[in-house]
Amino acid sequence: MLDRLITIFKIPELRQKILLTLGLLAIYRMGFNIPLPFIDQQELVDRMRDMSEGGEGGLGQVMQIVALFSASNIGNSTIFGLGIMPYISASIIFQLLGSVYPPLEQLQKEGESGRRKINEYTRLATVVICIFQSWFWLQQLRGGFGSGGGLIMAGFDTPFFLIAGTITMTVGTIFLMWIGEQIDAFGIGNGISLLIMAGILARMPSAAGAMIGPAYEKGSLALGSDTGIERFLLLGGLFVFVVVWVVAITKGERRIPIQSAKHVRGRRVMGGQRQHLPLRVNQAGVMPIIFASSLLMFPWIVFRQLSSYFPQSTFLQLASSVFGDRGYLYNMFYISLIYFFCYFWTAITFNPKDMANNLKDYGSFIPGYRPGARTAAYLEQVMVRITFVGAAFLSIVAIIPTVVATSLGIPFLIASFYGGTGLLIVVSVCLDLVQKIDSHLTMRNYPGLLDTEN
Repeated sequence: MLDRLITIFKIPELRQKILLTLGLLAIYRMGFNIPLPFIDQQELVDRMRDMSEGGEGGLGQVMQIVALFSASNIGNSTIFGLGIMPYISASIIFQLLGSVYPPLEQLQKEGESGRRKINEYTRLATVVICIFQSWFWLQQLRGGFGSGGGLIMAGFDTPFFLIAGTITMTVGTIFLMWIGEQIDAFGIGNGISLLIMAGILARMPSAAGAMIGPAYEKGSLALGSDTGIERFLLLGGLFVFVVVWVVAITKGERRIPIQSAKHVRGRRVMGGQRQHLPLRVNQAGVMPIIFASSLLMFPWIVFRQLSSYFPQSTFLQLASSVFGDRGYLYNMFYISLIYFFCYFWTAITFNPKDMANNLKDYGSFIPGYRPGARTAAYLEQVMVRITFVGAAFLSIVAIIPTVVATSLGIPFLIASFYGGTGLLIVVSVCLDLVQKIDSHLTMRNYPGLLDTEN
């Protein structure tokens, strides 16, 4: 393995791509720590910590979840505070509209020219979303999250500085979008995904410090204590098991045999080859967890706001605690939404009718099923079954952080690395990155990183 890693840097083109990608990620990390100058950063950090540790723990967890899958640091109000999430939101919006809005659906079928137009619309929508989100966030800072005592420094609470802060955070997200496009064009890997993964991995040192810090302060790793060594061994073994399991399911696929028809060209008989059509078990990827997490934030925000207006209402207090404490009922809603969005997203991205028509046009067929409607019905039946398994996998991964945090009594920031959106994104991006590096190595007759034959 070490020899193969050295081989990567012996190929000039591949070495240049990797170094460029690392350089752009380093620029992203530097901008990640440049705060807005007119915000009282220390007071903001203290306020966020109080929300996480005090009675408003739900808000602290919401902020951690948002920051986790958006590659943002909005809790510190940096120039990259919004992260790349506005661009992802705009991309999801246009992808969903492409399945219900005929003009966008036609653009998707026009090939490269249509994709360029959709990308232009996505960038414009990103700017609009950034303006609204940054303005809303600055207004929240201005009001101290509804508790009084604004976090904008004295003398800077003016329309000029609010507009300047909105423009700065908007330009920061646009710059991140540009970095992602440069990585796509001249680097290696998917730029947006790499930015998100870098933001997730950057949280690991602080999470490790939060777990090891108490043991260091007490100066004891005695067995049976809260900081016992068996606790760390259990967490380490659990982490390895979850990662291996996620990799196995992420790479899992149902292979449907395909037979190509024979045809004669001159004196040669061509075709007749037997291949397979791979259908991924986790066809929806990480999107159902993102949708479910985002949607469950709204009931908690609404019930929390209403309970502040009507403090005597037992129902509002109970509803706020259900969605804020991530308890049993919350997880039931969470799993139900994951199943719903798994089928919803698969129905949008996977069209069995088009796939059956493509097989028919290329002269291929599934043995035992007539081309056309019968093939489409069979593909839909198979996808419904494997989507159920994929949704079960996503549901287990999504609730692992809550189970680990509750049963072992560790902070949610640490438990979030054992499952959920962050782990799925990191695993998916790493697998995609290894696959693209392997393709470069294979083109030059080198063994791949995961090639076990050589």
